[in-house]
Amino acid sequence: MGEARIIDGKATALAVREEVRAKVARLAERGVVPGLTVVLVGEDPASQVYVRNKDKAATQAGFRVDTLKLPAATPQEELLGRVRALNADDAVHGILVQLPLPDGLDAEPVIRAIDPKKDVDGLHPESVAAYWAGHEGLVPCTPAGCIELLDRYAIPIEGARAVVIGRSQLVGKPLAALLLERHATVTLAHSRTRDLGAVAREADILVAAVGRAGLVRGDWVKPGACVLDVGINRTAEGKLTGDVDFPEASRVAGAITPVPGGVGPMTIAMLLRNTALAAARSAGIDYAALPGDPVPEGAGRA
Repeated sequence: MGEARIIDGKATALAVREEVRAKVARLAERGVVPGLTVVLVGEDPASQVYVRNKDKAATQAGFRVDTLKLPAATPQEELLGRVRALNADDAVHGILVQLPLPDGLDAEPVIRAIDPKKDVDGLHPESVAAYWAGHEGLVPCTPAGCIELLDRYAIPIEGARAVVIGRSQLVGKPLAALLLERHATVTLAHSRTRDLGAVAREADILVAAVGRAGLVRGDWVKPGACVLDVGINRTAEGKLTGDVDFPEASRVAGAITPVPGGVGPMTIAMLLRNTALAAARSAGIDYAALPGDPVPEGAGRA
């Protein structure tokens, strides 16, 4: 078999961001400017970089963007109070608390404090219940980005055997729910799955989301399968790599995402879509009906 088709997450993310920008311009004509507030607690360097990137992307899309910077020593109750104040602010449509929080702060009550209608990360228990039940809600950004990539590259989901390796609340579990909603037959595998390689080889769509460099080898991939690598790992030399052995897998797969440049760029793009969607819903506007480039049915369902 020849080399796999490369799924370009950078180009796809750019297309999604342009669609969001166009729809945001239509919202602005109706007096609605999406407002995103990012809550950044502490001085974690990686978090600061992520937040700067989010702020820049949201500003380019026409949002009103605020970053609420709080010291690492912020008490839990003060943080909860800040979130509740954002819930009450009608100009704020999306609230994102940057994780991980510093030691001494518990993320779970903070996530629960966010109004589910403003939960653009899709982590609130009501958001989780909504996507498992197939109801309207906001879906976590990385899983939504995976679905978007499959749609944009015309990878059939309905009837496909999908194997998701990794059962995190951020990626594995919500992605399994989204694939089920699109009528795939889904296996949610993990580090304790017996004969994980054999399970992976059953997949028409194979997703690696564990955080273990090179876990998925070429002989784990069914010939012609689509491989989505969600892992981000850094080698001893400082190079970014995924959970999939790319050189091996790309010789077997039909389509594959690289790392970097695959699933990663989609996360911020889908965050923008979630925020614009939340703003439209707050004003009783049908986001899907706003003029803009058409989005494939079911893409990034939220």
